[in-house]
Amino acid sequence: MSNEQADASIWPLAAHGGHVIFSVDARREAHWRADMRHIITLYLLLLGAWTLWSGLSWPWGDHFEPLLAVMGMLSSGLVIFIARRMEIIDSEGAPLQLTTFRTLAYIPWLAWEIVKANIDVARRILGPRMLINPNMIVVPASQSSEIGRVVYANSITLTPGTVSVTVDETTIAVHALTQEAAEVVEAGEMDGRVTHLEGSR
Repeated sequence: MSNEQADASIWPLAAHGGHVIFSVDARREAHWRADMRHIITLYLLLLGAWTLWSGLSWPWGDHFEPLLAVMGMLSSGLVIFIARRMEIIDSEGAPLQLTTFRTLAYIPWLAWEIVKANIDVARRILGPRMLINPNMIVVPASQSSEIGRVVYANSITLTPGTVSVTVDETTIAVHALTQEAAEVVEAGEMDGRVTHLEGSR
């Protein structure tokens, strides 16, 4: 390896033909920073769940227990450490986009869709004529990551009247209780919202 090649692998940035090229070290640093953001995000989510399930009004209130708070911090860190060592979580399993403000916009929209679908399904089942028309459809999944497609498939299943049957890299097979429910999924609004939530759009 020449001295120039050695220097190029050491410096974080190198110029080539008027373009800036990231060296191996720069890419590693960027990957490390992204990895740390995912770890911190998971840690805060686990700690928040621990706090809620423990009934703590942390860090203030009458029910605050320092011992439980410390145990929550240690337990959350230990869970992440073990999971990382076992390689069962990574950046794909916890994309930062799914834990940011986009989620705050998606969850209320999904909740409202669930409420509307509940009312429609209940009306059809309790009605005297049972106005249902079960059918299978295949809809495109425009998400770029596996976790994005999982969120989309689960959102379909959470909405009464539709169930995700199979998921692959580009499509989802859905069982719909009615033709109207199938048309709602085929319209693609949920697909677009999940893709936006994922950060692909």
